[in-house]
Amino acid sequence: MTSVATGETRRGSRCLLFLPIIAFAALAALFFIRLYAGDASLLPSALIGRPVPSFNLPPLEGMSSPGLSDADLRQGRVSVVNVFASWCVPCHAEHSVLMELARDPQLQDRVALFGLAYKDQPENTRRFLGQGGNPFARIGVDASGRTAIDFGVYGVPETYVIKSDGTIAYRFVGPLSQESLRQVLLPQIIAASH
Repeated sequence: MTSVATGETRRGSRCLLFLPIIAFAALAALFFIRLYAGDASLLPSALIGRPVPSFNLPPLEGMSSPGLSDADLRQGRVSVVNVFASWCVPCHAEHSVLMELARDPQLQDRVALFGLAYKDQPENTRRFLGQGGNPFARIGVDASGRTAIDFGVYGVPETYVIKSDGTIAYRFVGPLSQESLRQVLLPQIIAASH
């Protein structure tokens, strides 16, 4: 009788050994499914249609461009605010797209492109912009990340289209590509200018 009970106890103990592995595998599968469950650029933003939050960020040390404040986003033309960091790999991938946007002759007089340097060291930000060029008319340094939190930033990079009165019109989450620039961002910029 005791050998049967001992055998059942051993089988129960063996099952308990595999329980953490099974739980980990289930959790990993859930995270993997959620990671690819949808388009991150479609994340909702509670600030769409609302004024930009109040902020006043210092300029990037060693650069000639001034800092950035909410008043700069209410100057009578559409603004595009790109939240970036030198340590952000997708930010490097989208940088050429931002350079193209900054050089677009149809937008130069109607749209201002601003940068928000998120939790980055000034020397790293300068090096990043020195390598790929500086597409931004102004750069605000958000060393603490507070302004990004107030904007509702999910993760860098993110790009916001702001109407001329300082109202947030659109939010794009993730790196911009040539396709998303043409099919998504430019139509949003045009819509915000009307």
